[in-house]
Amino acid sequence: MKEQLIKAMQRNQIMNMMYLAKSGEVSKRRIKIIKIVGDSFQAYCFTRQAKRTFMIDSVLAVVPITQREREVV
Repeated sequence: MKEQLIKAMQRNQIMNMMYLAKSGEVSKRRIKIIKIVGDSFQAYCFTRQAKRTFMIDSVLAVVPITQREREVV
């Protein structure tokens, strides 16, 4: 998973992410990764409209957003 996140950050990609919170709740986030540090990463969350820190181990899936999807939103 970490390799995928590093590639997304290097390519400056916006991603859809499925994330498992500490509370056990699964959320879908639209993010742009800012930096990766150890077992966590900082990203701008378009869902919350703020910078957030996420644990890499809690990421269930990440999918890059295509150009076509961006135009619709």
